[in-house]
Amino acid sequence: MRRFFTALALTVAAASPAIAAQCITSQSQFPNYKAGLARDAAAAGVGQRGLQALQGAQLSGITWRFESNPASQSGVSQGNPATFLAKRSGGTADSFIAQVQRKVDANANTFAALERSYGVPGSILATIWGLETSWGGYTGRTPILDGAVTLASYCRRHPRFESHAIAALSMADRGIIDGRTQGGPSGELGHMQFLAGNWARFGVDATGDGRADPYNAVDALASAANMLRANGWRAGQPFGEGTSNFRVLSAWNDSGNYQRAIAYSAERVR
Repeated sequence: MRRFFTALALTVAAASPAIAAQCITSQSQFPNYKAGLARDAAAAGVGQRGLQALQGAQLSGITWRFESNPASQSGVSQGNPATFLAKRSGGTADSFIAQVQRKVDANANTFAALERSYGVPGSILATIWGLETSWGGYTGRTPILDGAVTLASYCRRHPRFESHAIAALSMADRGIIDGRTQGGPSGELGHMQFLAGNWARFGVDATGDGRADPYNAVDALASAANMLRANGWRAGQPFGEGTSNFRVLSAWNDSGNYQRAIAYSAERVR
């Protein structure tokens, strides 16, 4: 991993148009949803390249199935953090935490610089990184635009996620991603699996190359730290359950199981 250079936050407001596209309950209605989303995206300032990318977006079968069966989500029913970590990682909690420790130790300068800049410990960031993508080992195989638009179309998720779909189209409009760029089934991006609207708000060019890149590990880690700080993370304060920093973790993932797993792992890392 490259050394962390001076972080320059590129805070871009996510589009928040008046919602006009109607959510759907049947896959056959997806073309109608896309037509409504195209109007919303154009009103939000998405240009021709982004709208063309929307035309090419397909309904993601895995996203639809995933949202139709929330119980299939990994670790949803696992209240014990060690059990959650084992389920999520496919190993044991101890082996996962040992890998977190190795990542922190191997990139000590980077994580120290991130903590100086944002106040978020490396143990927190490395744990999230491992939970999201196995430290960049698997960033997803679903076309981002397909996943983001499908999620936004689904009535259980709409309209909360339409702004993220429009943000993904804006990224396509600017050439940051295209219709072939892959990520998570809900349109998650890069090493830390940001939703596009959150990346637009919190994405950071931490390497100083002039581009905030969710597929660059240092940029992604800095952006996660930036997001937590913006949501109230307090440097040097504890983050166990019941603390204010623990509550900040809900900004990353609103699952209490997930939050407890982050804190449990991070507290065991030196």
